[in-house]
Amino acid sequence: MMTIFDYLLLLSWLLLSLFLGVLFEYFTTLCSPLQVSPVSCGSKNISSHYGHCVTSQEGVRELVCFVPLGLSRNGWECVWTPRKHLVYQTHRYTLIIEQKMIHFCKMYANISGTSQTFNLSKKRNMTAHVFDESDPKSCTKNVFRGSPQQLVRCGPPSNVDLNRHSRQLDIQASWRKEENKYIALYSVRYKDLKSQSWKEPPVQSRDSNRCTLGNLNSSLSYVVQIQCVANDKCTQCPWSKNFTVPPELTDMPVIEMVEDFPQTKGSRLVIIKWKFAASELAEGYSVTVGKASGEDPIEAFKTSRTLLRLVLSHSAYHLTITAFNKAGNSPAAQRTIPPLDNKDLYGRLNVTFTGNTSFTVSWVDDLIKTYSCFSVEWWRRGEKAAHKSFYEDENNYEVIHLDEPLELYKKYTFTLHTRPHKEPCNLKFINNSESTYGSIQSFFTEGSPISAPGNISSSNVSQSSMVLEWTAVPEEDNRGFLLGYFIHYTERLQDWTDTEPNITVDAGSTSYELVDLQSSTVYRVQLSAFTGAGMGVRSSAAYFETKPEASLTVSGVIAGAIVGVTLLLLVVHLGSQFLKRAKKLLWPNIPNPGNSNAIQKIDGVCDLELLELINRQMLKEEEGDSNSLHIVNGREEMSPVGNLHRNADSCLHLNTDHGESQGPSLSTIATDRAQDPTSDTITSIPTDMRQTDPVLISTVAHQCHPLAFLSDYTTMELFQQAMPHCVPTNTSSSLESQDQSSQISQATSVKPDQSSQIRQARPELDYIHQTQGSTSPSLNTKVYTMVL
Repeated sequence: MMTIFDYLLLLSWLLLSLFLGVLFEYFTTLCSPLQVSPVSCGSKNISSHYGHCVTSQEGVRELVCFVPLGLSRNGWECVWTPRKHLVYQTHRYTLIIEQKMIHFCKMYANISGTSQTFNLSKKRNMTAHVFDESDPKSCTKNVFRGSPQQLVRCGPPSNVDLNRHSRQLDIQASWRKEENKYIALYSVRYKDLKSQSWKEPPVQSRDSNRCTLGNLNSSLSYVVQIQCVANDKCTQCPWSKNFTVPPELTDMPVIEMVEDFPQTKGSRLVIIKWKFAASELAEGYSVTVGKASGEDPIEAFKTSRTLLRLVLSHSAYHLTITAFNKAGNSPAAQRTIPPLDNKDLYGRLNVTFTGNTSFTVSWVDDLIKTYSCFSVEWWRRGEKAAHKSFYEDENNYEVIHLDEPLELYKKYTFTLHTRPHKEPCNLKFINNSESTYGSIQSFFTEGSPISAPGNISSSNVSQSSMVLEWTAVPEEDNRGFLLGYFIHYTERLQDWTDTEPNITVDAGSTSYELVDLQSSTVYRVQLSAFTGAGMGVRSSAAYFETKPEASLTVSGVIAGAIVGVTLLLLVVHLGSQFLKRAKKLLWPNIPNPGNSNAIQKIDGVCDLELLELINRQMLKEEEGDSNSLHIVNGREEMSPVGNLHRNADSCLHLNTDHGESQGPSLSTIATDRAQDPTSDTITSIPTDMRQTDPVLISTVAHQCHPLAFLSDYTTMELFQQAMPHCVPTNTSSSLESQDQSSQISQATSVKPDQSSQIRQARPELDYIHQTQGSTSPSLNTKVYTMVL
C-alpha cells in the first residue's frame, strides 16, 4: 500500500519529467532551422503578388530541387544561392512548389535560410519558384523545372583520402552505403591553390574508389573537388566541397642515431634520433617498430619530435620512420636494430635436441615464480628468425616442436624471452613488453671442416725459424665449433709419416713461429682445421727454405759495396780538407813577385835605364861584396810612357832643406859628381857622412807621398817607388850611347854599418835584393842590375 510520501514522490517525478520535456523541446526548436508550414496557393496569386520580381545575376540564383537517393517522397529539397550584395541582415525568401497537372501548389513564406524540404509526388513534373523580398525596393526571383524521376541526387563523397607521391596524387573516395552500389565512377577537378580557374577536362577515376592525378608540381598546393558520374540511378551529381592538398613530402627522414644502452634484466634503452629537411611541411612523424622475426604486432608511434625512446628486449627489430601531412607520407627511412649479445646480463640457458623436428629449451633459475609467459626465437646467420610463445607455470623447460626440420652442420642461435602477461602469451605491444633471459648457440649435428686454411705464407725467415701465416676457414665451412688448427711440416725430401711433427694452434690464431729448424733446408708445410667432429681437409703443400749459416747474398754484397764507397769518399773529402789546413799551418805561401801590381806596371810600360853605364863584369865582381852600399843617382827624362806612373811620386829625392841643417846630402854629392862627365868611377861616400845616412834616408821616407798599396806584394811596390822614372827605349844604338854617357853621374860607396842604419830607418827595404828590366833583344837594350 502506497503512502502519502510515495504519492508525493511520484507526483514530483511526473512534474520534473514534464518540465524537462518542455525544456528539451524548447532548446530543440532554438537549435534547429525554423520549419515553415506550407499554405495553398494558385497561379493567379503568384502572378498578382510577385509579378514585379525579376531574374537577376545579382539576386537570388542557382535554384535546384532534388531528392536524395534512397529517401522517401518526404525527402525532397530545394536549395538556392542568395544575392551577392546583401544590405539587410534579415532574409525573407518565399518558395512556391507547383504541379499543374494535378493542381498542386504549396507556398512556403518567410524562409530565413537557403533551403527548404517538402513533399512531392514523383509522377508529375514540378516547377519551383523562389522569391527574395529582403530588399523592399527590389524583388528578385529564380525558377527551376524538372521531372521528379530525373531529380534523384547522389551527394558528395562521405570519405576522401589523399596521398601525394612521385608528383602524383592518389585519391580514394567513398559514398553513403545507399549510394555506393549505384556509383561506378567519379570525376575530379583540380587547380593550383592560387589559381582562379579549374584545369579542364576533369580527370575520371579508374573505378568507384581510386583516381590518380599525375604531372603535378611537388612544391605546390592544390585544391580538389569530386563528383560522381551521373547515371539512371544518380541523375544529379554535385561537386563536393574544396579539399586542400599541401605540397608533397619528397625528402626522406635521415636516421642520425640508433644507440643501445643495456639495462638490467635483459632489456635495453634504445634512443632513435632523426632529422627531416622539409620539417616546415610536416605535421608529424610516424615511427613503426616490429620484431624482425615477424611476430605481431607492429606498433606505430606518432610524434611531432625527431627523437624517440623505447625499451626493448635483446631481439632484432625493424624500424621505419616517415613524415606525414594531409597530402600523405614521405618516403620511409628504414633501419634494422640488430640483436644485442650481452652474456653478462643473461641467465644460463640450455638446448638439447631430441630429433631434427624438436628441441628442448631449459633454464636453471626459478623463473616460473615471476613469469608464466615465455617466447623462444631461433635462427641461422643471415636468415629470418622463427619464434614461438608458450605458457609454463610448473617446469623450468619446454619442448618446442618445429614446423620445419633442423639442418645438419648449421649453427643456430636460441634466445629465450620472458613476458609479464597471462594467457594468451602473444606479444601485446612492442615498447617495454618483454625482456631477454638468455641466449645460446648450438649445432644440431657437428661435422669436420670441408675446407682448409688458405694463403699460407712465411715471414721473418732465419737459419732456424720462420713465421707461418694463413687465412681462417670460412665459418660456413667449419660445420661445427672451430677448436683450432694443425700445422703439418717436414723436410721436403722426406715422406709423410705418422711421427711427423704436428703443432696445434688455437682457433683465434692465424700465425705461428716454427723454431728449431735446420739451416739451408726446404720444408713442406700443410695446415688443417678441426672441430669436435674431427680434423678437416689439409691445405695444399707449401714449401719454405731456411737461410744458410753464413750466406753472403747479392744484396749484402751490394749493400757492403755501397757502404764502402760512401766511407771512402767521406775519408777522401775530409782528408783533403785536413791536408789543406795542415799545409797552411806548416808551409805558408810565399808571395810570387810576378803577380804583384808593381811588376805588372813596370812590365810592358817602359824599360828601366840606370843613370850610369856599369860594366857587367864589374857588377859581378862586387856582387859578392856585402860590406858596401852602392847608390846610383842621375838625371831623368820623362817620356810619354812614363806618364802612366804620374800618380806615384819618387821617394828618392832628398829634402834639401833638411840637408842644409844636417850637412851635405846624397843629392848634393851626386850633383857635384855629375858635373864631371868624364869620370866613370864610383866614388865611395866619405866616412864622416855615414853617420848621417840613416837620417837622410828616414827624412826621405817621411817626405814621400803616402801611397796606397794595391796588393799584398808590398816589397815590389816599395821597389817601384824607390826606382827612378824610366825613359822609353830608343831604336837607335847611337842614341842609346849618347843618352847613357850623359846620364852617368856618380856612384858612392856606403859601408855596412851605414847600411844597417838605413835598414833601421826603412825596414821595408831590408830584403830588397835585385830586380831586372828587360826589353826585346831586337832593340839591343842593355840589362842593368842594381844591388842594394
